[in-house]
Amino acid sequence: MARDTGPQCKQCRREGQKLFLKGERCLTDKCGVERRSYPPGEHGRGRMKQSEYRVQLREKQKAKRYYGVLEKQFAGYYKKASRQTGITGENLLAMLECRLDNVLVRLGFAASRRQARQLIRHGHWTVNGRRVNIPSYQVRPGEVIAIKAETSATQVVRDATELTGQIPAWLQADHESLTAKVLRKPERREVAAPVQEQLIVELYSK
Repeated sequence: MARDTGPQCKQCRREGQKLFLKGERCLTDKCGVERRSYPPGEHGRGRMKQSEYRVQLREKQKAKRYYGVLEKQFAGYYKKASRQTGITGENLLAMLECRLDNVLVRLGFAASRRQARQLIRHGHWTVNGRRVNIPSYQVRPGEVIAIKAETSATQVVRDATELTGQIPAWLQADHESLTAKVLRKPERREVAAPVQEQLIVELYSK
């Protein structure tokens, strides 16, 4: 499985805002953006030339890092979104939101997407009673997500639920039994990602 193993705090600093890549740490004073609010590298504090292309590129990079997706995979999502009916940018965000690793974070069953991917890869979660170990699995309306019976990750998941804020309306969660149901596909107003999807569409349309 291809994955990004680089420093996560540097990614947030590069984008100039918290992407909540490290779960609970992002809520403390140890957060990299809180400690050093400028971009990483020797030229991080220098003035950067702003251009239309740079703004669009940074938005795409931000979306990739927020959802933990690499370049080739992200481009694949965009191609699928562009072939669907409706608004391409909203289709793209809906597909990224419906990734199983992201859904676990939205439900509060994982503190970060990296933790969610590890839990999925190790076979701790089931969808409709079948074990799923693919983080990019696209959940569909009506599917039931549950923690595998007698798994060793139960306490880790319960600790993550304590950090949970509001659960999106397109999902339904039971933190007592650690189960959830996908009610429908997310609408754009329900997507909390700090992304301006139109800029990504403009970048790929060039």
